[in-house]
Amino acid sequence: MSAADQPDLFADDAPPADQPAPAARATHQPLAARMRPRSLAEVVGQEHILKPGSLLPRLVAQNRFGSLLFYGPPGCGKTSIAEAIARETKSRFVRINAVMSNVAELREILAAARRRPEAATILFIDELHRFNKSQQDLLLPDVEEGSVRLIGATTHNPGFYVNPPLLSRSHLFRLEPLAPAAVAGVLKHALSDVERGLGARRVTADDKILTDLAVLCDGDLRRALNALEVLVLGLDEGAQVTSAEREVFARERRLRYDADEDEHYDTISAFIKSCRGSDPDAAMYWLAKMLAGGEDPRFIARRLVILASEDVGLADPQALPLTVAAHHACDFIGLPEAELTLAHATLYIATAPKSNTATLALGEAHRVLNEQPVQPVPLPLRDKSGQASKQAGHGKGYRYSHDYPENISGQDYLEKPVTLYTPKPVGWEAKIADRLARWRELKAKIRPAGT
Repeated sequence: MSAADQPDLFADDAPPADQPAPAARATHQPLAARMRPRSLAEVVGQEHILKPGSLLPRLVAQNRFGSLLFYGPPGCGKTSIAEAIARETKSRFVRINAVMSNVAELREILAAARRRPEAATILFIDELHRFNKSQQDLLLPDVEEGSVRLIGATTHNPGFYVNPPLLSRSHLFRLEPLAPAAVAGVLKHALSDVERGLGARRVTADDKILTDLAVLCDGDLRRALNALEVLVLGLDEGAQVTSAEREVFARERRLRYDADEDEHYDTISAFIKSCRGSDPDAAMYWLAKMLAGGEDPRFIARRLVILASEDVGLADPQALPLTVAAHHACDFIGLPEAELTLAHATLYIATAPKSNTATLALGEAHRVLNEQPVQPVPLPLRDKSGQASKQAGHGKGYRYSHDYPENISGQDYLEKPVTLYTPKPVGWEAKIADRLARWRELKAKIRPAGT
């Protein structure tokens, strides 16, 4: 059966003969599916977009919304909100998953929607980011004409994965991970709900156990409900969920961390900013999260090498060789021992004095080159190799620095001097600042004396 021929999700007519009756089908559904909200009022969390009087509830109440994009982590309510919207507006609801769908199926669905304009079809596309550009472009004419109202759900930043024309025609709503208290509240309700939940088994659990389970699920309500179902079904009827069952789940916990996706970039960004901000505790936390999530240790090591020059710089010249050594160590040691090397380098960078003068000086040099005429190399500094160079006067007048006190000859190395580097009075760089001040004094004394 194609998606276009599927029964409407909220129709009152009986299911086709080749499908089980709703009651039979419900008994085989996971708890998370059975406990889905039936209206926007039942959706927990997401108060920033669902509180009374806000934009989305007003659009739904008036049934005047267009295409919607829901962006947020797994289990935060994207699908539940879409289904609730369809129920409240009595719309025909067609659901597909972008991983399993194709262009032929999409064309069929859109054609069916055009044939039934009175049905006010809502096309819900889960994991919209998995559609390629041509598949997304295929949606545009029907979205513009209003043949379908698109609701897309994605865990990926739409700015990177959704085509700009489709993004510009949609209202974008960002959903947040659910707070532990909100998740625990749903778990408690699921334990007592006889109709849709686990109430028939008469299993109980303390509020602390449910809150701990919610915390372990990282704001993912679907994951929390499925975990609760597994725990309850593993107990006798009338039993109690204890800390022992919670610990079993905790040992099998997996962090949400997708390599090369949003979680990857957000976490490494937090790691870099924690190191730059001299917070060793936060830096170690994000390091541990990346390692637990399966991040490539060499990627982390490369970022530490960059931090050593970009943010520590001359305030601690040992930072660069230490991080380079850490990178080499990751290559020939490997995990899990390389974790200690990364921890060593992370703590060094996070606790080192910070200076971004190398970054600023390079940026200023590029700016001067772009905005001012390029200066020729002064004749005394030019290479004098070869007879032609000597005849042209290359190298004439050069003062050999080692022939002068403190190696300061008083010579200028640009025809028009510019100031690009200003040392910071921190760490080792404070000594550099004093040294440069002393050299400026020497240079000023030497200049009036000529050569």
